[in-house]
Amino acid sequence: MKLTIPRDNPDEMLLYIWKIIDLPYISYDDLLYKIIFEFFIYLPKEAISFLNNALKSGLLIEDENSNFRLSDKLYRKFKIWQKGRQLEIEENMKSQKKRNNVIKEIEMNNGNKFNSFLKKLIDNGALNRAVSVSDDAINIITHDKNAGIIEAKIKGSKEKNYIVKISIKEKYIRHNCHDFETRRAKTKTFCKHLIKLFLLLKKEDENLAIYFLEKIINQINEWEFSS
Repeated sequence: MKLTIPRDNPDEMLLYIWKIIDLPYISYDDLLYKIIFEFFIYLPKEAISFLNNALKSGLLIEDENSNFRLSDKLYRKFKIWQKGRQLEIEENMKSQKKRNNVIKEIEMNNGNKFNSFLKKLIDNGALNRAVSVSDDAINIITHDKNAGIIEAKIKGSKEKNYIVKISIKEKYIRHNCHDFETRRAKTKTFCKHLIKLFLLLKKEDENLAIYFLEKIINQINEWEFSS
């Protein structure tokens, strides 16, 4: 959850605070304490001034029990955010379940050729990171069994793009992420990007993915892993 502090906008600032509190109402003292000592948003005088102004402008409402809540308008916005947040959590849980199933399937193997071959080229750490890579981050430009070529572009972190080039005929895998260049190439194992690439290739054409993996494994000592 990314929450940018909107200090110049009283409405959004109060909404921001409520997203962290995530309560329908709260006492003044508890609210003040959280803003100052838990969230470290304001100094004491600033916090008191902010809450007083929110009360005067009707952004914050005091009920008959001396509890404070958001104005009706802000509360509606808060409920919309809550619903969106819940949907986001549910989607993340579904995605995590799918990722766990992929890991479990590969680890169990169950005689599947793809899983068996892939396991010889990976470790659990790289596999765990690979399933977290977005499908959209991998752009398979070409995969040609007859030519024995796979080419792909990968969106990396910090807006950096990577390339993957695999040639069965010339027996090389070329990739330029830091992990592959500094570690995986030396041990002739796959980084998270290569694992994700083959997981996506499996979805599109499992036999083709198996074909490439088998060619790599059967002559691994003759293959060049480099950038």
